[in-house]
Amino acid sequence: MSKKFVASFSGGKDSALAIYRAILASHELVGLITTYDSDTGVSWSHGMSKALLECISASIGVPAWAIETTSAEYAKNFEDALAHAKELGAEVCVFGDTDIEGHQHWGEQRCQAVGLGALFPLWKENRRDLVYEIIDSGFVATITTIDTKQLDDRFLGKQLTREIADQIAAEGADICGENGEYHTLASDGPIFKHPIKFELGEKMMRDYYAILPVQ
Repeated sequence: MSKKFVASFSGGKDSALAIYRAILASHELVGLITTYDSDTGVSWSHGMSKALLECISASIGVPAWAIETTSAEYAKNFEDALAHAKELGAEVCVFGDTDIEGHQHWGEQRCQAVGLGALFPLWKENRRDLVYEIIDSGFVATITTIDTKQLDDRFLGKQLTREIADQIAAEGADICGENGEYHTLASDGPIFKHPIKFELGEKMMRDYYAILPVQ
């Protein structure tokens, strides 16, 4: 049955593919929820500016809600955003997680708290197959953050291709980056009406994370 859905949208490849899968299953996207670190002003993990999120929102054609939060209030503020989406007609929330049980449980708990269903279109699928599907479906994803404890930062700024994905796997890191080895920005693909224009800043280090600021 077709349902209206809001997406937990990091800006990365997995959440973009999850949205695409949901749309292909005849569900209707009504909005995006993106969380922002209230201390830094950029999105958690993926480092998007709010201006960039507005551009993504316009290209996808749905509203995007930038939710500023601290880590301590993250769950509560996410639930508040879900409740708002429900008021606007959302019946389920789509997540891009693949197979980490704790992530699934967290999403389900947030949704249950406000009376929404939780949908995981990528759940338990082969990670290599998912990365290849993202690339082969026409998504353009740029690597913007790397955990240097798990992956060499020479991949920073690279567009994700089959060749790059295989090189990441050959380094001993997860090909999908599911353990936080790397994060991406999805800037084009089948959910976008037009490519997203963005600029990458100079590399910065935050603890052991190598980051290219995105704006």
